[in-house]
Amino acid sequence: MKGLRARVREKHHQAADVIIGKKGLTKEVLKEIERRLEKEEIVKVKMLRSSLEAEDLDRKTMARLIAERLGARIMGIRGRTIILYKKKSSLKTPKHAQAVRGGKGWSQR
Repeated sequence: MKGLRARVREKHHQAADVIIGKKGLTKEVLKEIERRLEKEEIVKVKMLRSSLEAEDLDRKTMARLIAERLGARIMGIRGRTIILYKKKSSLKTPKHAQAVRGGKGWSQR
């Protein structure tokens, strides 16, 4: 298994996973970035110049805003492209958990 730094380096050479367009940082864009972070842990996001103008922010402020809202870590900024990292959440309850507990929660003693 590759280390985090190696995976981030690889991501720099790939196409952007999400592109923020002229409407700026919408709820839908944030949800898509979050969905991809949950699935892949590392996401490459490209901010079009028009997105920065729509939000009236510079690239670093926009990157910090995205990371802050999603609880992600900025791994790199090159131009208007950022690499975000967020560890996959391991708090999801397995589907079989209700069957193990009898379907109605824990029994009281």
